Amino acid sequence: MQPNSPWRIPDFRTLFTASALSQLGANISYVAIPLVAVTALDASPGQVGALATLSTIAFLVIGLPAGAWVDRLSHRRVLIVADLVRALLQLTVPVAWWLDSLTLGQLYAVVLLNGCATVFFDVGSQSVLPQLVGRDSLVRANADINTLIAAGNVGGRSAGGGLVSLLTAPAAVLFSAGTHLASGLTLIFLRHTPAPVAPPAGKGPRLRAQIAEGVRHVLGNKELRALALTAALGNLGSSVINTMLPIWFVRELGLSGGALGLFWAAGGAGLLIGARSARPVAARLGYGRTLGIAGLCLAPSGLLVPMVDRGFWLVIAGAGWFLAMFKVGMDNVLGVSLRQRMTADSLLGRMNATFRFLLTGALAIGAAISGVLGELIGVHATLWVGGVFISTAFIPVFLSPVRTRRELPEQQRTVGAEKAPASES
Repeated sequence: MQPNSPWRIPDFRTLFTASALSQLGANISYVAIPLVAVTALDASPGQVGALATLSTIAFLVIGLPAGAWVDRLSHRRVLIVADLVRALLQLTVPVAWWLDSLTLGQLYAVVLLNGCATVFFDVGSQSVLPQLVGRDSLVRANADINTLIAAGNVGGRSAGGGLVSLLTAPAAVLFSAGTHLASGLTLIFLRHTPAPVAPPAGKGPRLRAQIAEGVRHVLGNKELRALALTAALGNLGSSVINTMLPIWFVRELGLSGGALGLFWAAGGAGLLIGARSARPVAARLGYGRTLGIAGLCLAPSGLLVPMVDRGFWLVIAGAGWFLAMFKVGMDNVLGVSLRQRMTADSLLGRMNATFRFLLTGALAIGAAISGVLGELIGVHATLWVGGVFISTAFIPVFLSPVRTRRELPEQQRTVGAEKAPASES
């Protein structure tokens, strides 16, 4: 094992295992919950759009203060509680279905509160990673984490579609709840996490000032701002498409939940291969050129996705989705590594929360737009709107200083950062 390999660190192995379980559950529910609404509750395009919006709107509502709160709390405790809350919330869906009392109102409440817990889990896991592995191992660690996320897209969404087809959508949600419970129990073995960095009560900056500091750090830096804009536009487009896909597949094309899961899994395969390719390609072409070339060459493939239909066009659209997500997989590894490398330890929670606010907030906005457009102009036209967003999202990074960056983040000095000691939690 190489000296700077993150796998030499027991806590990284624990975090990776818990994240694998959590990703599996999240991707199963990603397929299953919209299909519960479509098949069991006969939801309309607007109602499916509202469901998708509520699942991510928490990042807009509490995303920014969550970063400051995470910086003030035990990261280990935040991660465990978030997973257990998600398990309990998802458990209520199959229970209510079996009791014949499930309603759209309950689904709305479940996805909203589940999104709140996800805010804390995502911010906490990204904030703890640099101090678990050290900054010299960040690119390798992020490549492995993003490979995991992509594998979760492939395996989890395929499994979700399969469980829906073999059993029912509510039964698939039950399986998702079990994986979050297992993830929370695994995190009990996480031993060393960063000490809270908030000042003592009555001293230092107030919460609002801490939040503003994180926002200024992201939006005041040309490279971080470009990375955020490109990712947010890409998320907006993918959310517009993904919100309407369950309706398009099940009602318009007459395909099964398993077919939808496989289509989404094709995107997951793109994420997986893109994440694994990012570091070796960047080492050969240069960091910025990799991001620029990938965007210019691959982003337009998003225009193939709205061509989805039965037979040959299903394959074409799936290939377009694969290529678009291949680009996202590369962006995730290199972009996340860069922004972590450029951020002081004491700002990591707020920086990650600001990115999550913008990126996942774009998912909520995209889902809302998708629901409205689905009612006004139809499901297929809405898919084309999403494809246009995906195909043009690369422009902010392509026109920014990021495109001229040659070195990998592990070769870049962190400005103003001193590594804080990890503490037992």
